[in-house]
Amino acid sequence: MSNIKKVLIVGGGIGGQSVAIGLKKGGFAVDVVEILSEFNVYGVGIIQQANALRALDAVGVADEVMRRGSPYGKVKLCLPHGVQIGEAGTPPIGRFPSHNGISRRILHDVLFEEAQKIGLKYRMGVTVESIDNQPDIANVTFTDGTTDSYDIVIAADGVHSKVRKLIFGEFKPNYVGLSVWRYPFKRPAGLDTGYIFFHKKHKIGVIPMTAESCYIFLNSAEGDNPMIPEDQLVEKLKGYMSAYPVPIVQELIPQVTDAKLVNYRALETLKMPAPWYKNRVVVLGDAAHTTIPQLGSGAALAIEDAVVLIEELQKEGEVEAVFDRYMKRRYERCMMVVDVSETLGAWELLEYNDQPLPEGANMGMLMGKTGMALTAPI
Repeated sequence: MSNIKKVLIVGGGIGGQSVAIGLKKGGFAVDVVEILSEFNVYGVGIIQQANALRALDAVGVADEVMRRGSPYGKVKLCLPHGVQIGEAGTPPIGRFPSHNGISRRILHDVLFEEAQKIGLKYRMGVTVESIDNQPDIANVTFTDGTTDSYDIVIAADGVHSKVRKLIFGEFKPNYVGLSVWRYPFKRPAGLDTGYIFFHKKHKIGVIPMTAESCYIFLNSAEGDNPMIPEDQLVEKLKGYMSAYPVPIVQELIPQVTDAKLVNYRALETLKMPAPWYKNRVVVLGDAAHTTIPQLGSGAALAIEDAVVLIEELQKEGEVEAVFDRYMKRRYERCMMVVDVSETLGAWELLEYNDQPLPEGANMGMLMGKTGMALTAPI
């Protein structure tokens, strides 16, 4: 094993908790700081493909995630009135199905419960104030005035990462011209798998989340000023949904009543150039590679980053060699997902604006090819 013993993880989200659990189980001394004073995870639902479940299995929680989520097969791709035009999804990987729908809160709870079980301690309402990042140690000052020293610091603090800014400088996320809306529902009796319906100006997905619940996502183009006042969210979302004359969407519309439950955000990407490490600090997840959800792989990449980092830290070698191996295994795979998602988003934007797609553009084929690439071992 490398001579790394004491690790700080900044950020208690999906990637941060995954790497914390794996390292604690691997015998490392782990501290986790999380800027929120209490976890109030609200992101509605999440689509986990087989590669995400395979990565969660390495952390020890895949079976619990499937038990509390809703495993399903390929997603049916349909026209607005319900005629199926194709399907999307990868084949199962071993015992992991093509997809597992789950609420973000449940996924977070499963990770948090596992963390508690193995004795991980979280410091809530605290993050890093400054890092003295030396070649042989990282001396950290926290926002509550305390200080400590670590063999390595793992930045898992999201797209607006404070650690990334402290160590690597400013990187601006790139707004791609699209937005996503999400809303949770009671699960309709006939929902047998995930569905995506394509309209000329937007698309909607109806995705199983648990045995009792589902959610929709709706992709739209809101132009140069994508901010929408809260009091307009419900009516606007219902207006978009009314364009789909298929029962599975129509029966959900009356349930859209609470603006607080509308999870709406403009979509951004961020690509941090290699390397994602400097001295004793290394970056993972959205802090290094924020993608848009066109391939449903953002959380999966963060969990995979965590698994690879755990594996490499358990091997021999100096810190730089460990981080270098992590980069070799992660950089191209993560960039592929961000780049392909951006391409799919750009094509959608063209369609929504009644513009022709580039010659040879085939969304289904590109999604399929990339999905298959993600089933390859990490």
